[in-house]
Amino acid sequence: MFWEAWESGHRDAPTAVLDLGSGGGVPGLALLAHWGVRTVLLDAMRRRTVFLERAVHEPDAPAGGEVWTGRAEVLARQPGAEESFDLVTARSFAPPAATAECAVRFLRVGGSLIVSEPPEGTNRWPEAGLAELGLSLRASLREPYGVVILVKEAATSARYPRRVGVPQKRPLF
Repeated sequence: MFWEAWESGHRDAPTAVLDLGSGGGVPGLALLAHWGVRTVLLDAMRRRTVFLERAVHEPDAPAGGEVWTGRAEVLARQPGAEESFDLVTARSFAPPAATAECAVRFLRVGGSLIVSEPPEGTNRWPEAGLAELGLSLRASLREPYGVVILVKEAATSARYPRRVGVPQKRPLF
């Protein structure tokens, strides 16, 4: 569903993808297999990234897979991470405000954040809160799956993401 959401607005594959809170590798490993582009699988839990390391180093694994262990709030500010990705994905990462805040610094201006959503429900992505982060809502797809597609319209303020744990404890929206 993530590559279909990307391809609904782009003719070409992204050049670099980051899967936020990759866990067991979904959707990151599937996107790596589908596009074969640089794909970073990020998770804060070492036991999860040990599994992901094994998966990307399998003999028949597509080239381009990387695994990062650490908190998104910290890693987003590292050289080679900041504004380095065309696409950031998130599936079951955190509530909307924390997901947006943790993802936005990784995205290039013009890049997309695609987040899985319940198939029915209300808009959990308020325009004013997204604008604070330089994001806007491009699409909300509910059938046959639920995702939102956010686009980074402007550079991210140096304030974001805030220090570890704050995006979830004190959400922007």
